[in-house]
Amino acid sequence: MTATPWSTHTVELGPAEVLKRFRGEHREQCEREWRALTLLGTHAPNLAPVPHRADLAAAEPAVLMSRLPGQPLRGRPLGDQELKALAAAVSEMYAAVPGDVLSEVPVRPGRQQLLVSRIHAWSPRTRPRVGAEVGRAMDRGLEWLAGSGLAEAGRPDVPEVFGPGDGNLANYLWDGVRVRVVDFEDSGRSDRAFELAEITEHVAGWVGQPLDVAAFLDLVDLEPAERGRLPECRRLLALVWLFLLSFDDPQNPRNPPGTAERQAARLCRLLA
Repeated sequence: MTATPWSTHTVELGPAEVLKRFRGEHREQCEREWRALTLLGTHAPNLAPVPHRADLAAAEPAVLMSRLPGQPLRGRPLGDQELKALAAAVSEMYAAVPGDVLSEVPVRPGRQQLLVSRIHAWSPRTRPRVGAEVGRAMDRGLEWLAGSGLAEAGRPDVPEVFGPGDGNLANYLWDGVRVRVVDFEDSGRSDRAFELAEITEHVAGWVGQPLDVAAFLDLVDLEPAERGRLPECRRLLALVWLFLLSFDDPQNPRNPPGTAERQAARLCRLLA
């Protein structure tokens, strides 16, 4: 069993099955997990775990699914073969759910308007206590955000897709041939640019073995409007991560020392 103090769930790993049990206050995450597994089981079989059963009404709702082979991509160098497999997996997932079915899927949590609102809420209490390097990057990010227009609704010219809602490379399993995907508690209706930014800007993509972002993105087919939106989404997610990393408790850090400062430099490069 695995769990952490900030986790929404526990995971029990069996030889052939995985039981993911959610805390009662995180019932919606369990429902999203089950919905995603059933959708992908129908429209993209063998890309995600096979859903076996769910108890969504329990005090601690749970989902039982098949256990996938493979090792997480996080923390390992990714060569051409792995990058192509990762791009193929996300491309298949984004395109899997037909439009008429996708229209009935709720929008995923953590979309741009919510993130903009969170940044504005975090800023007054966070900005005064961070160091100079992180503070300068926050100021640049906040200035960009004010003129970005991202507080408004998403662009109507960008097609909607099914998104997993989590860019952590630990959720992408490489079995030596292909990549499969796990963890759908934040999944829902989204768009490719936002979901790709979730991957490229997630701290898991650059702490340790860095993801070759340019090579990865070159392997994903995007429409012109999506290409135009992608830099905006990357800047937004990078700014969110700068705030999140600045919250780290120095007495009990979740990330290596200097991670927030490295994120500040990453954000400034994206804003240049």
